[in-house]
Amino acid sequence: MMKNLKLILIGFILFFASAVQSQVAVNVNIGTPPPWGPVGYNEVRYYYLPDVEAYYDIQSSMFIYYYGGAWIHRSYLPVQYRSYDLFGGYKVVMTDYYGNTPYIHFKNHKMKYAKGYHGKMQKTIGNRHEKVNNGNSGNNRGNNSKSKRQENNKNMKNKHNNNGKGNKK
Repeated sequence: MMKNLKLILIGFILFFASAVQSQVAVNVNIGTPPPWGPVGYNEVRYYYLPDVEAYYDIQSSMFIYYYGGAWIHRSYLPVQYRSYDLFGGYKVVMTDYYGNTPYIHFKNHKMKYAKGYHGKMQKTIGNRHEKVNNGNSGNNRGNNSKSKRQENNKNMKNKHNNNGKGNKK
């Protein structure tokens, strides 16, 4: 009788341990979000990018867009969007879709999130000065020159406010 009780107890412990282990496997992150991705959404697989009418698959690190009559997966955006600012552009986080073909809802996404759409303010995981390898080699150029212009304008104002004596220290 004691031997049977021990076997049942061991069986119960093994069953419980395997259930816990499978639970942990289910909660593992599906991919590493890109530095331009919005903060706070580590458990999603897709973003929809309204300005370029494309999806981004975090799991495969691929953009998905319609080209040549078919939905294709590429590590880069189409030529006309190679200079698109991924850090500044709005990303619709797809929290309610778990399949492999987010574009089956494209007509709805395109209507609901038209080009130029902006929802609530987003903070990105990284900053725009990080190297981003997504085929968009020029996506930071405009922003860097803009920030340099802003810095130069600030320095010019300081010089004028100090009667040409340079920056205050």
